[in-house]
Order: sequence, then C-alpha cells, then structure tokens
Amino acid sequence: MSRIEVAAGVHLYVQDLGADDHRPAVVLVPGFGMTHEAWDRQVRVLVEAGHRVIAIDQRGHGRSDKPLNGYDVARLSDDLLAVLDRLGVETCSLVGWSFGGQVAFRTAALHPDRVHKLVLVGSNAVRASRSEEFPFGRPPEPTIEAMVAMEIDDRFAARRTTISSGFGTTPDPAVVDWMTAQSLQMPSWAAIACYHSMLSTDQVADLPRVTMPVLQVIGETDPVHSAKGAAWLVERLPDSRLVTLPACGHYPMFEAPAALDQHLVDFLAP
Repeated sequence: MSRIEVAAGVHLYVQDLGADDHRPAVVLVPGFGMTHEAWDRQVRVLVEAGHRVIAIDQRGHGRSDKPLNGYDVARLSDDLLAVLDRLGVETCSLVGWSFGGQVAFRTAALHPDRVHKLVLVGSNAVRASRSEEFPFGRPPEPTIEAMVAMEIDDRFAARRTTISSGFGTTPDPAVVDWMTAQSLQMPSWAAIACYHSMLSTDQVADLPRVTMPVLQVIGETDPVHSAKGAAWLVERLPDSRLVTLPACGHYPMFEAPAALDQHLVDFLAP
C-alpha cells in the first residue's frame, strides 16, 4: 500500500496486492464517496485467482488527498493514468463502479492501448443523467441542484439517505452505517464538485473509441444507473456483454457478491 503523487501536491492512496505474472493487472475504481475498501471481497477473490489487483481511492475520497479542485472526469482519468505510470502498469483490465465507471470509460476511450478489458459495475458510463440522445435517468440540472442543497443543508443525513436509496431491497443497517462512514471521509467541496462532474459529463461521442471487450454488470432494480441504459449501451459497443443481476440495486458487491465475483473471475481470465 502506498501514496502516489498524481499532480503537484496531490497524492492518491493505492492498494497493490498479488503477484505480477505478466498478464494485465486488474485495477478497481470505486464509485462516488466510496474507497478501495468497498472492493475488499473482490480483491481477495481476484488475488486468489492469480491476478495482481490495484485498488485506488480517487482524489477527494478515503485516504487520498482532498484538494479544492480537479474533480472533473478528465482530471480523475489523468490521476488514474498517473498511478498506472508510477506502478509500471502498461496495460490493465479496468473495473469501474458507478462514478468510477465514468472515469474508467474515459480512460479506455482515450487510451485504448492501456486498457485490455473494461468492466462497468452499476454504471451507464457515458452519462449518469438524461439527455436527448441518452433518455435514461433524471434530468441533470434539477438533480444537481437538489443534491447540492441536501449536501449543504445536512451532509450527514444527505449521504445516508442517498446511500440507502441505492439498494434494491431493504439493506442491512450495518452496511449502510459502514458505507456512510466511508462516504463522510469525502469533504463537502469534493462531493459538490463530483455531483456536478458525475451528472454533467457526456461521453456518448466517445463510444466508437471503446473497442476492447467490455462487461457490464447492472442491478435489475438499480435506481442510480438504469438497466435500460445499460442495454442501450451494450447495443452500441462492438464487443460487449451485459449481465443483469435480479433483485439487485446499485451495490452488487454487497447485494450480490458471489455473482459479481464469478462474473469478474470468468471475464478477466486470461
């Protein structure tokens, strides 16, 4: 485990485990407010399957630095590439969850030589809000306004409410407590910036650039990134497969961990 400088004065916390056996490392990028710890089970499973597994805390999250700026998807993608460069990872299999899926998609689209395979978990990747071309999710402007207002009014309640609403069924309170504690490591300025980034970013035009094998794993009842949006996406990628998890919301690693593990192991196998 180490802290890696990705820009002047900005360091990311990186967990790097498993043997480097000359196949692409697996790089895990968590979602909004979450940290490398969300992948705990998947790290263990993938390392046991023989992979080198790298999990990062994005800037503003977890144990990484929390500057006042730099939270647009382009900058977060550059952060990710800087980590790969510092670790000597030329090619990886990239796994992005939710907001992390947008960052992973950007990286794969602009640097396809660095991404061997792409996995999108609970992420429509090209957009997290509705547009004329992508008719899924909520409209961006009122959604951003509402989420920022909640954050300013009571960030503790806002984080817990947002997390709880993402489950497909009634969640275990202990899991919600843990996720809320993880999220609250993210300061309000980073959260507000990431809300704008997450809900304003449009990567539809980058679809033709993503030609590597793609696996999408989406919860059937995901209220954040819709299963219909995932189906729209899979139709527009040349080498993509879609797995829909029944009775699962936005958190497959907690709601359907065994299924997620198996799909990752199968797809990422050499």
